[in-house]
Amino acid sequence: MLCEAPEPIADLHYLDHAAISPLRPAAVEAMVGMAHDLGNPFSVHSVGRRARCHLEECREEIAELLHALPTEVIFVGSGTEANNIALQGTALARSQQRILISSIEHPSVTETAAHIAATSSRTVEKLPVSDTGMIHMDALQESLDTGQDPLVVAVHHANNEIGSIQPIQRIAELTAEKGIPFHIDAVQALGHIPVSFAHPGFTTMSFASQKFGGPTGIGILLARRGAPLVAPFKGGSQERELRPGTQNLLGVLGMTAALREAVDNQQAEEKRLAELRRKLISGIHAIVPQAVVNGPAETEQNDTRTVLPNIVSVSFPGCDGDGLVMFLDGKDISVSMGSACTEGVAEPSDILLATGMSEQQARSTIRLSMGYTTSEENIDAFLGVLPQVVERAHRASLD
Repeated sequence: MLCEAPEPIADLHYLDHAAISPLRPAAVEAMVGMAHDLGNPFSVHSVGRRARCHLEECREEIAELLHALPTEVIFVGSGTEANNIALQGTALARSQQRILISSIEHPSVTETAAHIAATSSRTVEKLPVSDTGMIHMDALQESLDTGQDPLVVAVHHANNEIGSIQPIQRIAELTAEKGIPFHIDAVQALGHIPVSFAHPGFTTMSFASQKFGGPTGIGILLARRGAPLVAPFKGGSQERELRPGTQNLLGVLGMTAALREAVDNQQAEEKRLAELRRKLISGIHAIVPQAVVNGPAETEQNDTRTVLPNIVSVSFPGCDGDGLVMFLDGKDISVSMGSACTEGVAEPSDILLATGMSEQQARSTIRLSMGYTTSEENIDAFLGVLPQVVERAHRASLD
């Protein structure tokens, strides 16, 4: 084989949970337990009926965990696919011309919105954000008051690079008042802060299994019954015809087990990770005083958290982010520059630039993200090598 023999994640200091969180043992157990008893949930024989029973039990459990109805749970292939179905499905169902998104959305939202605009003569309007990545609510209100309702408003629950948490309840109140569909990308939020589909102003919401310790290749779209959605592709009646095709039952089983564990432990994990985040930030500032931590400060407004407890975006002036990632990898520490969907792209992050950051600062930024496997040992290991890594990256940027 051409691939190098990997070190198990457990043997590394893995600080890239926002890209993918290691598979939880509960998910492995759930999948292995059904691996030799797998049928097509749409077959009418006993094996198929048994598979259908497992599928619907998972749907009911997920609905309970996310405060939704079982009929609102749609199994999809990924968070990206969920965002595509939500936005393209709405575009097929409604005739309005404006697509309203924040300026710091994930590529699966920004690129889908751009595609819809390019192929249907619509326009994309991006809501500005503050330097900490928070949507300017007055700009949203102004855009909604133009007299021309948007096709859809799409805002993520929490940002995947800087961790800013948007006031989705307030946004839902504004959109619901005008009957505008509201899509929420909740991929990075689930498992780290409370997430609920209970608000009647939420139209659709997307999730990705691998972000909370489930398997890859499976995700969730929550779609309100009666939501204006037309399937963007055809092929079968599965999943309310919004995602036709044979369901990935093993993936659903693993995802459900991981979700149950993540939700049950969410409150304790939020507190634990927030403490690790504070230790990480204070350690960085003590070692590299000129380092800049991006995103909202860790404060709570009216008992509402404004930044995810597991993400730290930090800029190291005079260093190149790619170099920092590479040098840290040489020390068995895994971090990233941002979204794995744009990793390896030479251009600076659009998300960071949208907050008003200069290209130079954006290029000097790395993201550290924690999860259920993260320990103080991992944080200590990162801080222990940080001085030499920053010095080496600084020297490399001068060459």
